Amino acid sequence: MKWSESHIYTLKEDPTDAEIPSHRLMVRGGYIKKSAQGLHTYGPLATRSLRKLETIIREELDKVGCVEILLPFVQPKELWVETGRWGEMGKSLLKFVSRTNQEFCLGATHEEIITDYVRRDVQSYRDLPVTLYQINTKYRDEIRARFGLLRAREFIMKDAYSFDLTEEGAVKSYQKLHDAYVRIFERLGLDFRVVVADSGNIGGNRSQEFHILAESGEDELLVCPDSDFAANVEVCPAIDAELSEPSPAAEEPLEKFATPGMKKIKTLSEGLGIPERELVKSLFFNISENSFQPICVLLRGSDEVNPVKIKNLLGLANPPEMLTDEEVHKVCGAWPGSCGPVGLSIPVYMEQGVSLYKNYVVGANDDGFHYKGVNHGRDFQPEKVADLRMAVEGDRSPDGKGLLKVYRGIEAGHIFYLGTKYSKAMKAEYLDKEGQSQTIEMGCYGLGVSRTIQAAIEQCHDKDGIIWPVALAPYSVHLCLLDPENDDVSRVAHEIYEKLWSQGIDVLMDDRSERPGVKFKDADLLGMPVRVTVGGRGLQNGEIEVVDRQSKAVQKVSVESAPSSVIKLVESLKR
Repeated sequence: MKWSESHIYTLKEDPTDAEIPSHRLMVRGGYIKKSAQGLHTYGPLATRSLRKLETIIREELDKVGCVEILLPFVQPKELWVETGRWGEMGKSLLKFVSRTNQEFCLGATHEEIITDYVRRDVQSYRDLPVTLYQINTKYRDEIRARFGLLRAREFIMKDAYSFDLTEEGAVKSYQKLHDAYVRIFERLGLDFRVVVADSGNIGGNRSQEFHILAESGEDELLVCPDSDFAANVEVCPAIDAELSEPSPAAEEPLEKFATPGMKKIKTLSEGLGIPERELVKSLFFNISENSFQPICVLLRGSDEVNPVKIKNLLGLANPPEMLTDEEVHKVCGAWPGSCGPVGLSIPVYMEQGVSLYKNYVVGANDDGFHYKGVNHGRDFQPEKVADLRMAVEGDRSPDGKGLLKVYRGIEAGHIFYLGTKYSKAMKAEYLDKEGQSQTIEMGCYGLGVSRTIQAAIEQCHDKDGIIWPVALAPYSVHLCLLDPENDDVSRVAHEIYEKLWSQGIDVLMDDRSERPGVKFKDADLLGMPVRVTVGGRGLQNGEIEVVDRQSKAVQKVSVESAPSSVIKLVESLKR
């Protein structure tokens, strides 16, 4: 492609609403333009990257027997009502009414409609297994769309769905797709991790995320450097580095005492001279989305609660919301900072770290007062003891092979074993060999196509611009023609351009009448893996300049050897 024949427009200044490097660079490079908050137009360069990623996805999925289809973006309410998600998805599901008064939604995800599609055709065990996939647009009405394509409302996604006869078959399909995903991300040339994850409102009991590592990643990952263990912090088991035993101390009497102004763990710790870790704090949540069902959660003062673990412990659809100060006062008779479990009439759940304590301090449910000498079992009875805190760096790896280290990641793919969550609700069944009706086992496999493109930039950039891995680069080579009006220079540039294309190397040639400095800055900004410079001064010396975008290493090669030198460099960057 020649720049003069393209629709590429770059910006010199950063956009004011872009908060992270990848968003700034995509806008400055003309890769995307915002149409509205969370909605973007993909420019010609971004579209080429998207198509390259889609090709890799198709190749790897087709290789393992997946079949591509295309599902509707607009979906009828009735299918979502069958699974109960019409209400469960909340406001993230954009709903509307047609002129015939039929209710629809924009496809935020496609479990319902793919299950309906399959159940219409599958009759017997002979029709399964099958895995279907699509690459399609999705829309989720994010509360706060931000970060460009990383948290957009409309986005491009590949989603696949496996349908199997048995749980054993479904697990095999899950592993098959897992391995295909690994190959996809390896082909992209990105640093990524596969981590244990929460299934969210998709459902299922087996779930893994594929994260592209980046300093500004929204997700916190905990990884054991000494083993293969990796998990999203949302679900990572929290195990103290130094394992403790229950306190051997004798129980002391319960005593109420004044703690004026000590409403926070920090001030209570300073006032009493007790380390924050040895104090116990009480947090309050509502576990119902439709009514008021408060619970109390006890943690060590230095720990952070993990709402996803509460959700999973209690089998909730979504993580519970914390009570407001007014709601806490209604439940406890005191304001936050003076509340505790003694005398409460609501369920109390205890973090496992607290269960080892005796004679600890908690709020007395009386403003400005606390209890000391508190002991569970005697002074209150916890409903359950469980792992309810956020794991942190330095915790013990659950596999016992070392300590956890924190990484930041951008979720690019997420795979689930769904079981019969959707097929049972929607009566997707088949007849087995004995003629008995059985429920189909399912799996779900998502990969954010547009999200992965920006995540790659977030990982691969420098102060000058993007550094594309070859697999995702819109073009492998950026050819800067410095003197387009010079016939000899133009002829040599076009010859190199044509030879590279004929050898399967895609090239963007900057043939604009611009100063060299402008062309070099744009080349760095756009980030093609290899830059080739053809100019009058170089030709006088019989030289063509070839630059590796990542290392900035410069080669001076002869005109005759330029195409082969460029091809060799491009091929070396693929490895």
